[in-house]
Amino acid sequence: MFTTRPTLQGTFGMVSSTHWLASQAAMAVLEDGGNAYDAAVAGAFVLHVVEPHLNGPAGEVPVLVAPAGGEVRVLCGQGVAPAGATVAHYRGLGLDLVPGTGPLAAAVPGAFDAWMLLLRDHGTKPLDDVLKYAIGYAEHGHPPVENIGATVETVRELFETEWTSSADLYLPGGEAPRPGRLLRNPALAATWKRLLADTAGARGREARIEAAREVWRTGFIADALVRQAQRPTLDTSGTHHTGTLTAADLAAWSATYEAPATYDHNGWTVCKAGPWSQGPVLLQQLALLPSELPEHGSADHVHLLVEGCKLAMADREAWYGDAAAVPLAELLSAPYNAGRRALIGDRASYELRPGSPGGREPRLSAHARVVATDEPGSIPMGAGEPTVAKRPTSPVPGEPETAADGATRGDTCHLDVVDRWGNMVAATPSGGWLQSNPVVPELGFPLGTRLQMTWLEEGLPNSLTPGRRPRTTLTPSLALRDGVPVLAFGTPGGDQQDQWQLHFFLAVAARARVRGGLDLQGAIDAPNWHNDAFPGSFYPRGMRPGSVTVESRMPRAVIEELRRRGHEVTVADAWSEGRLCAVARDPETGILSAAANPRGMQGYAVGR
Repeated sequence: MFTTRPTLQGTFGMVSSTHWLASQAAMAVLEDGGNAYDAAVAGAFVLHVVEPHLNGPAGEVPVLVAPAGGEVRVLCGQGVAPAGATVAHYRGLGLDLVPGTGPLAAAVPGAFDAWMLLLRDHGTKPLDDVLKYAIGYAEHGHPPVENIGATVETVRELFETEWTSSADLYLPGGEAPRPGRLLRNPALAATWKRLLADTAGARGREARIEAAREVWRTGFIADALVRQAQRPTLDTSGTHHTGTLTAADLAAWSATYEAPATYDHNGWTVCKAGPWSQGPVLLQQLALLPSELPEHGSADHVHLLVEGCKLAMADREAWYGDAAAVPLAELLSAPYNAGRRALIGDRASYELRPGSPGGREPRLSAHARVVATDEPGSIPMGAGEPTVAKRPTSPVPGEPETAADGATRGDTCHLDVVDRWGNMVAATPSGGWLQSNPVVPELGFPLGTRLQMTWLEEGLPNSLTPGRRPRTTLTPSLALRDGVPVLAFGTPGGDQQDQWQLHFFLAVAARARVRGGLDLQGAIDAPNWHNDAFPGSFYPRGMRPGSVTVESRMPRAVIEELRRRGHEVTVADAWSEGRLCAVARDPETGILSAAANPRGMQGYAVGR
């Protein structure tokens, strides 16, 4: 089949990420003798610089780690709610939802510590070796992608009137970043240089990394983050609020390892983060599939996957979260999913239908059934990640994933690496966007907003709870054959991540091999789609029952058949659905491969 690019193949190392500079920086580390984990950390810190509208050091990241010959582990870089972040506190402020921006939405930052833990435990390079690429681009500049400037323009008034530290960085002289002019972040470069200077006296590679973790938790970085959290800040509620993050919260938290959630499907074992993320949604969708699938890409196929996704996402709303025990074994069990599969009919469902695993009664947030419409003053259609601080009078209080004209907006990053020794890693960094909170002037980056995913109602699995993780949409994937890691993949996209990843994975599993390897690029390039028929994870958290958004490259006959079956089909731009990345390794031959998404014209795979 036609593809926009070849699936890369080689034997030395492969990287795929959502920005070419991050991919190349990671590859440079491999060329310098580093392993996949060294490369991933270097690439991740470059992503903070070159995609500041999509991620930052004070955001979060789940990482799937597959050491050669070892067990797959999840490295959780999702911080928890601060000790003062209670439902009662937010309700006392007159809030029904956690604001989409500002310090009230800030969890304990998780990304930095996760990357340091990965480097300490699995890497080989010194700290300065992996940070030098990010420092160089921050200090000397990089040519910004167009969407950085476009994002800044959406919040220009806010930056100029309220978040002035952000205006200083992203609107110097009143001009937003644009391609063809270098974008610098001297404060960020100075932060990492000071971090290296403050830790230079530590003896040994691991000791220096530990010292860096302490600087983040209790040193000058922690001090600046807490000062910022305590500054009154205008957020999406239209009011100025201070946050709940304290020095004690930062000092007490660290990234952790845990076992992945897994599901076996046709000889594959798919690994995801646990139900504190939406990761098991992909596993549930696999469990809902019948033994025989319709032709890939047909109307029957799309209908089946859309309806299965609705059921899995309804279960996400009722059962997933870190604030309560999750009956994951029952949710993935064959008897439970046989019963759920029977709910899929020939017509599109417009209902939110969570199940009752083990006979338990599902409970949803009172807000969960709020429908997004185009009516003035209502929840906007397609509101999603990343949310942008705008006054309530704005016709667009939240940024859409896909605008009415089909234009796709970015939201997150992704990075996959495999090295010549067989080490593999998949990571989805996000949060701490330039539009999430004001830039901390001393540091050059903002706080995150992941608490907006929690509910301000007690007793739900995803209720706002001190010391508990908000249920994140971030969800990288690893797939094994016969117990051996073969494929690492993922995508940005908020609630769409485990939709696009399912479509990709099934395409890889169904398609013929290309040049002796998996057809990664063909699976990425195939026409894609998503639905929003469930509560959105991002403020203002509406849903669109019956919705399906498809790329215009989808065959017209398929689109018309979906409409005949009752789906509310929106036809978007030809290349608007997904930003997938993938790397693979054939355990029999040692051949490595990689591919990246052409949508948005910035994701690239490199390797040899």
